[in-house]
Parts: sequence; structure tokens; C-alpha cells
Amino acid sequence: MLEAIQFVEYRDDPEPVETHLGEFDEEVDAVEVARGARQKFLESGADEYAWWVVRAPGARLANFIADSKSDKEFVLDLSTGQLIEVE
Repeated sequence: MLEAIQFVEYRDDPEPVETHLGEFDEEVDAVEVARGARQKFLESGADEYAWWVVRAPGARLANFIADSKSDKEFVLDLSTGQLIEVE
């Protein structure tokens, strides 16, 4: 089970707002939803900084990471702890 989460940092709030986008049995489905939420956010023209993660519910490590200021996406190599860019 994996969850897709969106975080948005607003200028007036020191804590990012977390939005649960859903829970999924397949990683590919969770990543697709996170990518769709990112695209919608970018198309909205919002100035805020946002990022999206796919992870096991409540986990501190993510399977997928993307943000609103970059076209890059990353996965975490759990064997080394390094972020690897998805190409």
C-alpha cells in the first residue's frame, strides 16, 4: 500500500499544508496521481512552492519525489539512501 501526498508552502504559514491524494496498491497508480496533481498545480499558475511524494503510509522515506520548481523527478535508492533522478 502506498499513498500520494501533496505539500504546499504558503508565505503566511510556517508549516506546509499536507493534502492526502489517495492510497494505492500499485506504485505506478500513486505516481500517476502525484504527477497529475503536480500538473494541475503548475497549470494553476500558483506562486507557492509545492512538492509531491509517494510513500508507504506514514513513512519517512519516499518512493517518488517531485516539486513545483523543477522538471526533475526522483526515487530513493533504499540500499544507499541516495536520491536518483528519474529520466
